[in-house]
Amino acid sequence: MQKKHAKKNHIVPGFGLSLGVTMTLLSLIVLIPMVSIVLETSQIGWSDFIAIVLSRRVILSIILSVKTAFMAALINTVFGLIIAWVLVRYDFFGKRLLDGIVELPFALPTAVAGIALANLYSDKGFMGKFFLQFGIKVSYTSLGILVAMTFVTIPFVVREVQPVLAKLDPSYEHAASLLGANSFQVFRMIIFPEIKLPLIVGFSLAFARSMGEYGSVVFIAGNRPFKTEIPSLLIASKLNEHSYPGATSIALILLVFSFVTMLVINIVQHRMQRYVRS
Repeated sequence: MQKKHAKKNHIVPGFGLSLGVTMTLLSLIVLIPMVSIVLETSQIGWSDFIAIVLSRRVILSIILSVKTAFMAALINTVFGLIIAWVLVRYDFFGKRLLDGIVELPFALPTAVAGIALANLYSDKGFMGKFFLQFGIKVSYTSLGILVAMTFVTIPFVVREVQPVLAKLDPSYEHAASLLGANSFQVFRMIIFPEIKLPLIVGFSLAFARSMGEYGSVVFIAGNRPFKTEIPSLLIASKLNEHSYPGATSIALILLVFSFVTMLVINIVQHRMQRYVRS
Protein backbone atom coordinates (compact mmCIF):
# COMPACT_ATOMS: atom_id res chain seq x y z
CA MET A 1 0.00 0.00 0.00
CA GLN A 2 2.81 2.40 0.88
CA LYS A 3 4.59 1.69 -2.40
CA LYS A 4 1.42 2.35 -4.39
CA HIS A 5 0.77 5.54 -2.44
CA ALA A 6 4.33 6.76 -3.03
CA LYS A 7 4.06 5.89 -6.68
CA LYS A 8 0.91 7.99 -7.06
CA ASN A 9 2.59 10.93 -5.34
CA HIS A 10 5.70 10.86 -7.49
CA ILE A 11 4.25 10.02 -10.90
CA VAL A 12 1.89 12.59 -12.40
CA PRO A 13 -1.00 11.01 -14.35
CA GLY A 14 -0.21 11.19 -18.03
CA PHE A 15 3.47 11.85 -17.41
CA GLY A 16 4.67 9.58 -20.22
CA LEU A 17 2.32 11.12 -22.77
CA SER A 18 3.00 14.71 -21.72
CA LEU A 19 6.77 14.10 -21.71
CA GLY A 20 6.57 12.58 -25.18
CA VAL A 21 4.60 15.54 -26.53
CA THR A 22 7.04 17.96 -24.87
CA MET A 23 10.12 16.27 -26.32
CA THR A 24 8.52 16.02 -29.76
CA LEU A 25 7.62 19.70 -29.88
CA LEU A 26 11.02 20.79 -28.57
CA SER A 27 12.74 18.57 -31.12
CA LEU A 28 10.67 19.82 -34.06
CA ILE A 29 10.72 23.50 -33.09
CA VAL A 30 14.11 23.94 -31.40
CA LEU A 31 16.54 21.01 -31.56
CA ILE A 32 16.20 19.84 -35.17
CA PRO A 33 16.57 23.35 -36.70
CA MET A 34 19.63 23.97 -34.53
CA VAL A 35 21.18 20.62 -35.41
CA SER A 36 20.53 21.27 -39.11
CA ILE A 37 22.75 24.37 -38.91
CA VAL A 38 25.57 22.28 -37.46
CA LEU A 39 25.12 19.54 -40.09
CA GLU A 40 25.00 22.03 -42.96
CA THR A 41 28.14 23.75 -41.74
CA SER A 42 29.95 20.43 -41.30
CA GLN A 43 29.67 19.79 -45.04
CA ILE A 44 32.25 22.46 -45.79
CA GLY A 45 35.87 22.02 -44.93
CA TRP A 46 37.41 23.33 -41.75
CA SER A 47 39.66 25.70 -43.69
CA ASP A 48 36.68 27.14 -45.58
CA PHE A 49 34.76 27.59 -42.32
CA ILE A 50 37.69 29.43 -40.73
CA ALA A 51 38.11 31.60 -43.82
CA ILE A 52 34.44 32.63 -43.68
CA VAL A 53 34.10 33.38 -39.97
CA LEU A 54 37.51 35.07 -39.69
CA SER A 55 37.05 37.30 -42.70
CA ARG A 56 37.40 41.00 -41.94
CA ARG A 57 33.79 41.73 -42.84
CA VAL A 58 32.41 39.08 -40.45
CA ILE A 59 34.78 39.98 -37.62
CA LEU A 60 33.90 43.68 -37.81
CA SER A 61 30.18 42.89 -37.86
CA ILE A 62 30.49 40.68 -34.76
CA ILE A 63 32.55 43.31 -32.91
CA LEU A 64 29.96 45.96 -33.79
CA SER A 65 27.09 43.76 -32.59
CA VAL A 66 28.83 42.82 -29.34
CA LYS A 67 29.70 46.44 -28.59
CA THR A 68 26.25 47.88 -29.33
CA ALA A 69 24.41 44.94 -27.73
CA PHE A 70 26.41 45.36 -24.52
CA MET A 71 25.70 49.10 -24.41
CA ALA A 72 22.00 48.57 -25.14
CA ALA A 73 21.72 45.95 -22.38
CA LEU A 74 23.55 48.25 -19.96
CA ILE A 75 21.28 51.20 -20.76
CA ASN A 76 18.18 49.04 -20.37
CA THR A 77 19.44 47.68 -17.05
CA VAL A 78 19.50 51.22 -15.63
CA PHE A 79 16.34 52.58 -17.20
CA GLY A 80 14.50 49.26 -16.97
CA LEU A 81 15.01 49.35 -13.20
CA ILE A 82 13.69 52.91 -13.06
CA ILE A 83 10.61 52.03 -15.12
CA ALA A 84 9.91 48.93 -13.02
CA TRP A 85 10.32 50.98 -9.85
CA VAL A 86 7.82 53.61 -11.04
CA LEU A 87 5.28 50.98 -12.12
CA VAL A 88 5.48 49.14 -8.77
CA ARG A 89 5.96 51.90 -6.20
CA TYR A 90 3.73 54.71 -7.52
CA ASP A 91 0.07 55.07 -8.42
CA PHE A 92 -0.77 57.64 -11.09
CA PHE A 93 -3.15 58.28 -13.95
CA GLY A 94 -2.29 56.18 -16.99
CA LYS A 95 -0.25 53.63 -15.05
CA ARG A 96 -1.90 50.65 -16.75
CA LEU A 97 -1.39 52.25 -20.15
CA LEU A 98 2.31 52.75 -19.41
CA ASP A 99 2.57 49.18 -18.18
CA GLY A 100 1.08 48.00 -21.47
CA ILE A 101 3.39 50.20 -23.54
CA VAL A 102 6.36 48.36 -22.02
CA GLU A 103 5.13 45.21 -23.81
CA LEU A 104 4.88 47.00 -27.18
CA PRO A 105 8.37 46.04 -28.43
CA PHE A 106 7.40 42.38 -27.85
CA ALA A 107 4.19 42.64 -29.89
CA LEU A 108 5.33 45.07 -32.58
CA PRO A 109 6.81 43.47 -35.72
CA THR A 110 10.50 44.27 -35.79
CA ALA A 111 10.29 45.52 -39.38
CA VAL A 112 7.65 48.05 -38.33
CA ALA A 113 9.85 49.19 -35.46
CA GLY A 114 12.82 49.48 -37.82
CA ILE A 115 10.94 51.62 -40.35
CA ALA A 116 9.54 53.85 -37.59
CA LEU A 117 12.97 54.38 -36.02
CA ALA A 118 14.64 54.96 -39.39
CA ASN A 119 12.11 57.65 -40.30
CA LEU A 120 12.24 59.26 -36.87
CA TYR A 121 16.03 59.42 -36.66
CA SER A 122 16.82 60.13 -40.30
CA ASP A 123 18.33 63.48 -41.24
CA LYS A 124 14.84 64.72 -42.13
CA GLY A 125 13.09 63.07 -39.19
CA PHE A 126 12.01 64.88 -36.04
CA MET A 127 14.63 63.36 -33.73
CA GLY A 128 17.25 63.17 -36.45
CA LYS A 129 17.09 66.91 -37.16
CA PHE A 130 17.24 67.64 -33.44
CA PHE A 131 20.45 65.67 -32.93
CA LEU A 132 22.00 67.05 -36.13
CA GLN A 133 21.94 70.50 -34.51
CA PHE A 134 24.56 69.16 -32.11
CA GLY A 135 26.54 67.41 -34.84
CA ILE A 136 25.19 63.95 -33.92
CA LYS A 137 24.07 61.68 -36.77
CA VAL A 138 21.95 58.71 -35.72
CA SER A 139 20.69 56.91 -38.83
CA TYR A 140 23.21 54.82 -40.76
CA THR A 141 25.64 54.82 -37.82
CA SER A 142 26.41 52.53 -34.90
CA LEU A 143 24.40 54.93 -32.72
CA GLY A 144 21.31 54.08 -34.76
CA ILE A 145 21.95 50.39 -34.18
CA LEU A 146 22.22 51.10 -30.45
CA VAL A 147 18.89 52.95 -30.49
CA ALA A 148 17.15 50.06 -32.25
CA MET A 149 18.59 47.44 -29.90
CA THR A 150 17.63 49.49 -26.86
CA PHE A 151 14.08 49.86 -28.13
CA VAL A 152 13.61 46.16 -28.77
CA THR A 153 15.09 44.84 -25.51
CA ILE A 154 13.76 47.23 -22.84
CA PRO A 155 10.93 44.84 -21.78
CA PHE A 156 13.37 42.10 -20.77
CA VAL A 157 14.77 44.03 -17.82
CA VAL A 158 11.46 45.58 -16.77
CA ARG A 159 9.60 42.27 -16.69
CA GLU A 160 12.40 40.53 -14.79
CA VAL A 161 12.65 43.18 -12.08
CA GLN A 162 9.01 44.24 -11.76
CA PRO A 163 7.58 41.11 -10.05
CA VAL A 164 10.47 40.99 -7.58
CA LEU A 165 9.94 44.60 -6.58
CA ALA A 166 6.22 43.95 -6.20
CA LYS A 167 6.89 41.12 -3.71
CA LEU A 168 9.26 43.13 -1.50
CA ASP A 169 7.84 43.97 1.91
CA PRO A 170 8.07 47.78 2.43
CA SER A 171 8.13 47.28 6.20
CA TYR A 172 11.84 46.40 6.07
CA GLU A 173 12.57 49.67 4.29
CA HIS A 174 10.54 51.64 6.83
CA ALA A 175 12.32 49.89 9.70
CA ALA A 176 15.72 50.70 8.21
CA SER A 177 14.71 54.35 7.77
CA LEU A 178 13.59 54.54 11.41
CA LEU A 179 16.96 53.14 12.46
CA GLY A 180 18.71 56.01 10.68
CA ALA A 181 19.53 54.57 7.25
CA ASN A 182 19.37 57.01 4.36
CA SER A 183 17.74 56.26 1.00
CA PHE A 184 20.96 55.06 -0.61
CA GLN A 185 21.71 52.70 2.30
CA VAL A 186 18.18 51.29 2.19
CA PHE A 187 18.50 50.61 -1.52
CA ARG A 188 22.00 49.12 -1.26
CA MET A 189 21.41 46.88 1.76
CA ILE A 190 17.74 45.88 1.44
CA ILE A 191 16.46 46.36 -2.11
CA PHE A 192 19.47 45.74 -4.33
CA PRO A 193 20.32 42.26 -2.95
CA GLU A 194 16.80 41.15 -3.89
CA ILE A 195 16.83 42.54 -7.43
CA LYS A 196 20.46 41.76 -8.26
CA LEU A 197 19.70 38.41 -9.86
CA PRO A 198 16.76 39.70 -11.96
CA LEU A 199 18.96 42.57 -13.16
CA ILE A 200 21.69 40.16 -14.25
CA VAL A 201 19.20 37.90 -16.01
CA GLY A 202 17.47 40.86 -17.67
CA PHE A 203 20.82 42.24 -18.83
CA SER A 204 21.86 38.86 -20.25
CA LEU A 205 18.56 38.31 -22.07
CA ALA A 206 18.66 41.82 -23.53
CA PHE A 207 22.24 41.26 -24.65
CA ALA A 208 21.47 37.90 -26.27
CA ARG A 209 18.38 39.26 -28.04
CA SER A 210 20.29 42.28 -29.33
CA MET A 211 22.98 40.04 -30.81
CA GLY A 212 20.41 38.25 -32.95
CA GLU A 213 18.24 41.26 -33.82
CA TYR A 214 17.63 41.94 -37.50
CA GLY A 215 14.35 43.62 -38.49
CA SER A 216 14.55 46.69 -36.27
CA VAL A 217 18.26 47.23 -37.00
CA VAL A 218 18.54 46.66 -40.72
CA PHE A 219 16.65 49.82 -41.74
CA ILE A 220 18.34 52.28 -39.40
CA ALA A 221 21.83 50.80 -39.77
CA GLY A 222 22.21 51.63 -43.45
CA ASN A 223 24.17 48.38 -43.93
CA ARG A 224 27.42 50.07 -44.87
CA PRO A 225 30.08 47.37 -45.47
CA PHE A 226 32.72 47.20 -42.73
CA LYS A 227 30.96 49.98 -40.78
CA THR A 228 27.30 49.32 -39.93
CA GLU A 229 26.78 45.69 -40.93
CA ILE A 230 25.55 43.17 -38.36
CA PRO A 231 25.94 39.37 -38.53
CA SER A 232 22.22 38.81 -39.18
CA LEU A 233 22.44 41.04 -42.24
CA LEU A 234 25.45 39.11 -43.53
CA ILE A 235 23.48 35.88 -43.16
CA ALA A 236 20.65 37.34 -45.25
CA SER A 237 23.16 38.57 -47.84
CA LYS A 238 24.75 35.13 -48.08
CA LEU A 239 21.34 33.55 -48.60
CA ASN A 240 20.50 36.04 -51.34
CA GLU A 241 23.76 35.05 -53.02
CA HIS A 242 22.80 31.35 -52.59
CA SER A 243 25.88 30.85 -50.44
CA TYR A 244 24.29 28.51 -47.91
CA PRO A 245 27.60 27.30 -46.41
CA GLY A 246 28.58 30.92 -45.77
CA ALA A 247 25.21 31.72 -44.20
CA THR A 248 25.20 28.66 -41.96
CA SER A 249 28.81 29.29 -40.89
CA ILE A 250 27.92 32.75 -39.58
CA ALA A 251 24.68 31.40 -38.12
CA LEU A 252 26.66 28.72 -36.26
CA ILE A 253 28.81 31.40 -34.61
CA LEU A 254 25.69 33.23 -33.43
CA LEU A 255 24.17 29.95 -32.27
CA VAL A 256 27.23 29.09 -30.17
CA PHE A 257 27.30 32.63 -28.80
CA SER A 258 23.62 32.42 -27.77
CA PHE A 259 24.13 28.99 -26.22
CA VAL A 260 27.08 30.21 -24.16
CA THR A 261 25.10 33.26 -23.03
CA MET A 262 22.16 31.14 -21.89
CA LEU A 263 24.54 28.73 -20.15
CA VAL A 264 26.14 31.59 -18.25
CA ILE A 265 22.70 32.90 -17.24
CA ASN A 266 21.70 29.50 -15.85
CA ILE A 267 24.98 29.11 -13.96
CA VAL A 268 24.64 32.58 -12.42
CA GLN A 269 21.03 31.91 -11.45
CA HIS A 270 21.92 28.57 -9.87
CA ARG A 271 24.85 29.93 -7.87
CA MET A 272 22.99 33.00 -6.66
CA GLN A 273 19.99 30.90 -5.63
CA ARG A 274 22.31 28.61 -3.64
CA TYR A 275 23.89 31.69 -2.05
CA VAL A 276 20.48 33.08 -1.05
CA ARG A 277 19.38 29.75 0.43
CA SER A 278 22.59 29.39 2.43
